[in-house]
Amino acid sequence: MPQQEGGESGDRRLADKVVLVTGASSGIGRSIALACARSGADLAITYRANKQGADETASLIRQLGRRAEARQLDLRTEVSARALATDLGQSFGRIDAWINNAGADILTGTGAQLSRVEKLDLVLDVDVRGTVFASWAAVDLMRGQTGGGVIINMSWDHVAQGMAGENPVLYSVAKGAILSFSRSLAREVAPGVRVNVLAPGFIATAFENEAPEGWRRHVVEVTPLRRWGTPEDVAGAAVYLASDEAAFLTGQVIMVNGGVVM
Repeated sequence: MPQQEGGESGDRRLADKVVLVTGASSGIGRSIALACARSGADLAITYRANKQGADETASLIRQLGRRAEARQLDLRTEVSARALATDLGQSFGRIDAWINNAGADILTGTGAQLSRVEKLDLVLDVDVRGTVFASWAAVDLMRGQTGGGVIINMSWDHVAQGMAGENPVLYSVAKGAILSFSRSLAREVAPGVRVNVLAPGFIATAFENEAPEGWRRHVVEVTPLRRWGTPEDVAGAAVYLASDEAAFLTGQVIMVNGGVVM
């Protein structure tokens, strides 16, 4: 498909690139997808159940003059990840940046009502196994294309120092595993494929909206930059890692957290 002019900002860092963002029907995933489109990329996005949200994201991308296609994806099976890679290879010809943003929500909605063991099973299935399966599929696709590509996985800033509480302990299991896996994968697949990690901190998504006022104030007080992060903050770092500006980075972690963990 002929490339058209990118976003209103004039940012062309991802011009002529194709980017996949998993879990892009809302929140951080949607912001990453839109930021990539504004930087000149065409987008493939995935969703699990929120088709309406994914269609809305795709529509917003097209309004920016970029190509967008949405695909349903079950991260819990390797077959689904491999089928997605095959489909995207045929539809787009290549994927330059594969961003594994999708993850399980155990903080809000029905996820918050699960037992401790049910939450553990969910984050291991979706976050850990899903990231591994998707990364393997991305590697297989990128090794077969000129110029390779970059994989960006999502961890969590507090795996570097720990945090008390049932949910933080469970997230540490999953996000710590993703961080370790990504560093080892980066060594295995270099130099053709780069693997880097984003580790967001306290980001104003649905969790922030449902958190008690006292906790929201506490986050601001412990953050050196004195505010919650936004999905757009994470998206800016994602665009950088997906761009050629980060061509000499692999196995690295960017903490998008206002300095809470350094």
